[in-house]
Amino acid sequence: MPAVTADPLALPRVTGLPQAGTRWRPVSRVVDALRTLEGEGFPVRRPFPNADLAQADPFVLLDHMGAVEYGPGEARGTPWHPHRGFETVTYIMDGAFEHQDSIGGGGLIADGATQWMTAGSGILHIERPPELLVARGGTFHGVQLWVNLPAAQKWVPPRYQDIEARSVTLLASDDGGALLRLIAGELEGHRGPGVTRTPIIYLHVTVAPGARLRLAWPRHFNALVYALSGRGTAGPGGHPVEEGQLALLGDGDAVVVEAARAQPQAAAAGWELLLLGGQPIQEPVARYGPFVMNTRDELAQAVEDFRAGRMGVVPAERIPHRTSADQATVAGGAR
Repeated sequence: MPAVTADPLALPRVTGLPQAGTRWRPVSRVVDALRTLEGEGFPVRRPFPNADLAQADPFVLLDHMGAVEYGPGEARGTPWHPHRGFETVTYIMDGAFEHQDSIGGGGLIADGATQWMTAGSGILHIERPPELLVARGGTFHGVQLWVNLPAAQKWVPPRYQDIEARSVTLLASDDGGALLRLIAGELEGHRGPGVTRTPIIYLHVTVAPGARLRLAWPRHFNALVYALSGRGTAGPGGHPVEEGQLALLGDGDAVVVEAARAQPQAAAAGWELLLLGGQPIQEPVARYGPFVMNTRDELAQAVEDFRAGRMGVVPAERIPHRTSADQATVAGGAR
């Protein structure tokens, strides 16, 4: 898992707390990711939304893509599809994804880079592996997170942030046993490069076998731990969390996670996890496929606007790829 690597002993360190009276966030529940197919048939693991967890306000979807070793011709992407009312955050740890949109944006996300797309009032876009990966095959590993927007910001103009791997803020745990990649949000005065409309923290952490990470966490944020690979424990009670599992943490001032001393071979370097948190919006959520709004009437308007071309049109110079303007994209929920 290349992502961004560095020597933790040479990085700024978080303090590791703890102080008298610190309230450690306990594990309130653990959810297993559901395996499903997305887009044109690429596999994902989805801890939410599913039957066990509808959302984790302000987050409405988390898809774990890979890690997978594609053979020639096996890599898949999505057709052209619309979005409205939220932000997509696509983080590629290994391999690459191309994107293009109906307002002229485009580019490559690869090896530790992040694309932050504010769909806002509406946009069409496409995501696909580069032609070289399709032709030759190769490793692919990434995550896509959907961050809801409050009602007052669902109609902002679409925009992109391309966050290069070298821009990510790198930190270490107090004892140097964990590498923290801060993509968005703030920890102890350190800020990630992502500019967020909904206040969140987005961390990719590697915890060395047997090491522990302790972090102060905003009381008004929720807190989620998702295991990308390997195994460990979360919370003061040491609740087990393994690859493909999401731990939801309860109230408190701080989070604690600890990597198991014995890791699977694929995670020999340490327990790989996402630490996510955000300020709940606490508004009604109405969702239909690629639209996340507040009411059913707004969803109906989104479908009508998409079909009428008011979210944009596929550009003539589009990435060579079949389109899906009026196929089952909306009903099927393409990303």
